[in-house]
Amino acid sequence: MATKKRKRKMFISVLPGEEVEVAVSEDGALQEYYVEMTHQAKTRGNIYKGKIHNVDPSLQAAFINYGAERNGFLQIDEVHPEYYLEEPSGERRGKYPPIQKVLKKGQEVLVQVVKEPTGNKGAFVTSYLSLPGRYFVLTPGREQKGISRKVEEEEERKRLKEIAAGVKLDEGIGVIVRTASIGQSKAALERDISYLKRLWKEVRARGTSVSTPNMIYQEPDLSARAVRDYLTDDVAEVWVDDKETAERVTEMAALVFPRRQGLVRLHPDTDHSMWERFSLRKQIDQLHGRDVTLPSGGRLVIDHTEALTAVDVNSGKIGGETNFKEMALKTNLEAAVEVANQLRLRDIGGQVVIDFIELKDRKHVAEVEKVMKAAMKNDRARHDVGKISRFGLMEIVRQRMGSSAMSVSTELCPCCHGSGTRRNLEWQALQSLRELYRLLRKGGGADAVIYRATPELAFYLLNHKRQRLRAMEEHYGKAIQILPE
Repeated sequence: MATKKRKRKMFISVLPGEEVEVAVSEDGALQEYYVEMTHQAKTRGNIYKGKIHNVDPSLQAAFINYGAERNGFLQIDEVHPEYYLEEPSGERRGKYPPIQKVLKKGQEVLVQVVKEPTGNKGAFVTSYLSLPGRYFVLTPGREQKGISRKVEEEEERKRLKEIAAGVKLDEGIGVIVRTASIGQSKAALERDISYLKRLWKEVRARGTSVSTPNMIYQEPDLSARAVRDYLTDDVAEVWVDDKETAERVTEMAALVFPRRQGLVRLHPDTDHSMWERFSLRKQIDQLHGRDVTLPSGGRLVIDHTEALTAVDVNSGKIGGETNFKEMALKTNLEAAVEVANQLRLRDIGGQVVIDFIELKDRKHVAEVEKVMKAAMKNDRARHDVGKISRFGLMEIVRQRMGSSAMSVSTELCPCCHGSGTRRNLEWQALQSLRELYRLLRKGGGADAVIYRATPELAFYLLNHKRQRLRAMEEHYGKAIQILPE
């Protein structure tokens, strides 16, 4: 049987002690991109021994002190029944008892971070723990034996179900079979289960011995997770630009694909970066932009708000075409594919609203919806794609996988404070003159009033408000000194 041609490549770029970048490309096109900075250490997946700081009945949640700057947020539906202090009586809110009846302040609990802290919000945590391996996810506290929905072939699902059913686990522990298990031998799957069982034993032992708050399990760094989670059979080459990391990745890759010699390669070139060598730099830089150009000349405009991400589809330079219906359909189809690509590359989570160009024909609407769902099928993150409303809007809800390149590499503009606009220089100059009037009227023994401003504003005042400044100096008999800071 002919071997399937492998088209994908994985790249791991390391700045020792500072940053790790991972990219996956197919036929030269960037498919996935992840970045992790050491000073912004990822906590998603980490397990902590924490203590309940307080219980909020109105939110039906507890706030957990697990050692982070902000307490973790634990909702009642994420509380495992083993932590209930007493058997709940008949009083329930839906499926769950009132949180104030079953938890109390000061109670110790093992929690796992499921969503990183963002802005002023603390991390979302759960007491339903999970330990991911290469082929399985171990789920202490849940006696389940499930298979990833992405394993679609019926025969393979049946084979994996039989293997999972034969796995011997302690009471109260379950497993989920991951997509990477497709086609793997029973021996390889059993090795992964054995590793996870040993890992859980260590985590449980540490959880009973350490003080509170304390971390008892840490997810591996990005380079190790890349091999565990993203290295699939269709990856032809793995390029690494750091020798030590390359050696470590080679060892891990050999455990996953023992027969594939030379899979991991070192990029030793010091004249050109790995991103330049494989023509990925421009594609990575585009991830930080607001606009994305579509093949036929249309464009996407991506704006982030506190509650959601808005994506506007514009026809661009092809807006003047005579057949508007065909142009709108073509642009929307290209936009659907590119939106799915950008959500994955930028790791945009939460609610996403796409404003497509209006389509009158219901068949065209259905075609765009079909292409959107097919394009999202390759996304590793859990997601739900809605239908296009009569106003041309489509809603998508997507799970955020980790820290996106945007979130770890950008900060609020000091001028606009995140609004995207700032006060113009004329308005700023008038506020400066108002402040100067106040200082001059205040009086005092000094012969001059010193006013500090940004270089841009200082030059504007000296060039455009010179006469006004002179008039103020003459009127109050004091010199005004504008100093750039």
